[in-house]
Amino acid sequence: MKTKAAVLFEVGKPFEVVELDLDGPAQGEVLVRVDAAGLCHSELHLLSGALPTALPIVGGHEATGIVEETGPGVTKVKPGDRVVCTFVPACGLCRYCSTGRQNLCVYGDVPDGPLWDGTYRFHLDGRDVGSFRQLGAFSERLVTSERSIVCVDDTVPPEKAVLVSCGVPTGFGTATETGRVRPGDTVVVFGIGGIGINAVQGAVHAGAAHVVAVDPVAMKRETALEFGATHAFADAAPAIERVRTLTGGEMADQALVTVGEVDQEVVQSAQAAVGKSGTVVITGLANADFEIHAVSDWLLTREVDIRGCIYGSMNPQTDIPRLLDLWRSGRLRLDGLVTATYTLDRINEGYQDLRDGKNLRGVVVFD
Repeated sequence: MKTKAAVLFEVGKPFEVVELDLDGPAQGEVLVRVDAAGLCHSELHLLSGALPTALPIVGGHEATGIVEETGPGVTKVKPGDRVVCTFVPACGLCRYCSTGRQNLCVYGDVPDGPLWDGTYRFHLDGRDVGSFRQLGAFSERLVTSERSIVCVDDTVPPEKAVLVSCGVPTGFGTATETGRVRPGDTVVVFGIGGIGINAVQGAVHAGAAHVVAVDPVAMKRETALEFGATHAFADAAPAIERVRTLTGGEMADQALVTVGEVDQEVVQSAQAAVGKSGTVVITGLANADFEIHAVSDWLLTREVDIRGCIYGSMNPQTDIPRLLDLWRSGRLRLDGLVTATYTLDRINEGYQDLRDGKNLRGVVVFD
C-alpha cells in the first residue's frame, strides 16, 4: 500500500514529506491508521544528529490510531480497536517486564531503523526506509509489533490519546516513579516543555508542598503555575535561593531535569538545588558524548542520588490506561497541553515553533 510520511534523509536537513510503499504486517505485527502524532523534542536531536541513527528514517514516536489489520499470531488487538503507540515495547516475558519494569524491556534495545526481525516495512523506490523507535509515527499508516501498542477506550479523542503515548507518562513518572516524590516534598523542575509540564503535574499529584518551575520562556512559566506549580523562575539562581528560603536551608528533595537538551550547567544547577538524601533525575536527552560530572565528596557526604529516567520508569501497558483514568476523573489535565496542531505537510513549521519556544506540545493531525 502507499502512505505519505515525513522522512529524514540527511542530518541537518528538514523532514521531507514523500509517498512511501508500506508492507503489510508480518508475524506479531499490526497495521495502524494514524490519527494524531506528537511533535517531541527527541526528533530535534534526530534532525541535528545528536541522536545518531541509520538514514533514511520516518520520524515520530508518539501516535494514536485505529488498527486496520493484524498479522499472524496477534492476540492483543483486532481491527477497529483504538490504540496508543509506545516507543517502549513490552514483551511481558523478559526479566524487566516480568518484574514490573516494562520501560526497560529488552526489545527496546533494537537499533532504530528495522523492526524487531531485522527487516523494514517502509520503502522508497526499492530502498529500505527505517522506522524511528520501530514506529515511524509521522506517517498516515505504520506497521509495528503488538508489543509497541496499547489498546485504549475508543471514546478517547485522538488529540487526548496521543498525549499519553510519551510526553505525559514520561513527565508524570519522572516525578512519581523515578523521583519518588512524596507528600510534603519540595521539587524543582528544570525545563517546562512537553515533559516538564507533566513532571509538574506528577509532583502536584504526589502531594509536593512546593513545586518550583524553571524555564526562560514566560508562556511556559505561566502554564506551569496554571498546572499547579507554586513558584516559577526564568533562571536557576533565583529559583535555588527561593528553595533555600522555603526549606530553611535544607533544599529540595528532588530536582527533575526535563530540558530539551541537557548540559553541564543545568546538571550543576540541579545538584545545587537538592539537599541531603536528595534525588536528581535526568530525563532530558543530551549529545551522545555528554558526561555528567559530580563531586564525589558531595555525593558521599550528602547521599545524593542521581538517576537516569526513560519513559518515567512507567509500565506502558498498565500505566497508559491508568493515566487516562486519572484524566477522566479530573485528576490529570490533558486540556491545555497542546499549544498548536499541524498537518503533516507543516511538520517542519511545527518543529521550528518548538525550537522558538512557542509550543508546549505540537500535534500532527491526520485527515
